[in-house]
Amino acid sequence: MSPTETTPAPTVPLANGAVMPRLGLGTWPLDDREAEAAVAQAIGIGYRLIDTAFNYGNEVGVGRGLAASGVKREELFVTTKLNKEDHGVDEVQRAFERSATKLDVDYIDLLLIHWPNPAQDRYVDAYRGLVRLLEDGRVSAIGVSNFKPAHVDRVLDATGVTPDVDQIELDPTRTRVAERAYLRRKGIVCESWSPLGGQHAGLREHPTVARIAEKRGRTPGQIILRWHMELGLVTVPKSADATRQRENLEVFDFALTREEIDEISALDRGGEGVTDSDAFGH
Repeated sequence: MSPTETTPAPTVPLANGAVMPRLGLGTWPLDDREAEAAVAQAIGIGYRLIDTAFNYGNEVGVGRGLAASGVKREELFVTTKLNKEDHGVDEVQRAFERSATKLDVDYIDLLLIHWPNPAQDRYVDAYRGLVRLLEDGRVSAIGVSNFKPAHVDRVLDATGVTPDVDQIELDPTRTRVAERAYLRRKGIVCESWSPLGGQHAGLREHPTVARIAEKRGRTPGQIILRWHMELGLVTVPKSADATRQRENLEVFDFALTREEIDEISALDRGGEGVTDSDAFGH
């Protein structure tokens, strides 16, 4: 480990045999130039999980950042996601080739269906396409994003292959209790996107978070990310700032009490503000 590198995140085993870091770098809405710099910098700090998507428009920059980091490919865990126009068995094969080319990698660690788009009703075939990639060894893990339990049930019933991950919108104001319990029962890792609530949530400034952060001598962001860790989640906060990247990764040397976890979870708004994946998708 270099003098500027912090301890990498611990890992979690996935259903189909891969192992995934529990905290990584999100890259939306960085452009190619910003993503290249942020990814290389984050890997130098100690990040090993990098999350992107075709829809972000920055896979080329992410790939350049991976290469510029100088870290061996097998030490990194790269996630990307495919769009609704790629829903189909053959279409997913082409989506893989396109993303792998942009990222300049021979394999992708985790490939996700970005949104179910149920009105289109092709996500089951898209998942069959992912299963083919998994069987061919071109991806190490497969999964879904923004899938409700009913959507997951359909792909399980159709293929018998458990998704490794479901990446869903989740933060202390949107705790997704029922969805987390469902995924736990199915052996699917729950991964939080927008873990800090986005720009307008005001989570870092919330009195509960601020009080716990002051008591612990931590930043509010670290308290929120530690809450995700206490719930057994994987998450990918986005930051291009080196100081913030380092802070986000330094959440594995302390624990929250049960009372603190419950206080933060009490910020839940009962489903308010969760994007409805039956109505939205790309």
